[in-house]
Amino acid sequence: MRVRRATVPDAEAIARVHVRSWQVAYRGQLPDGLLDSLDPAERIPRWGAILDETSWPGQGTLVVEDDIATVVGFANLSPTRNADQDPDVIGEITSFYIDPTSWGQGAGRRLMTAALAALATRFGSGTLWVLDTNSRARSFYESTGWRHDGAVKDDHVAGVQIHDLRYIHELQSAPDKAHRDSDRR
Repeated sequence: MRVRRATVPDAEAIARVHVRSWQVAYRGQLPDGLLDSLDPAERIPRWGAILDETSWPGQGTLVVEDDIATVVGFANLSPTRNADQDPDVIGEITSFYIDPTSWGQGAGRRLMTAALAALATRFGSGTLWVLDTNSRARSFYESTGWRHDGAVKDDHVAGVQIHDLRYIHELQSAPDKAHRDSDRR
């Protein structure tokens, strides 16, 4: 497996992973009719536009590929969109999805490690939002160092009220680490 920055030609693969992961991960949490109606082709233009505007450091889209170079997951990074946080200091993982056929094979951990490293090049901490009923995702995030910070937001998806929980992760930037390491000498 390898993680790399996504490019515009990855839009189709990202759209496929996005839809497949929603259809499996949110089954029983969002209406079946909504999940069954999702079509990757409808998301390709949106992802193409997002990837066309990608800028670094600390924001953009990363993909994780399996051993035969098939995109099996992605993470989208940006300055925080949260009104109560400083976008110059806090980054956000706005999307993090792994194809269900790759769950439990290390792709998520590899992608999360790379996403945290990318955020740390620019930000002191990161946030993400997760559906409160998505216990699989919450367990994964908690196992990779994320913690719920108490913030909750309500939204409506296909007529269903959902509750998202905000998670936070303190980041260790390379300069901070070098400084701390030199203090120990």
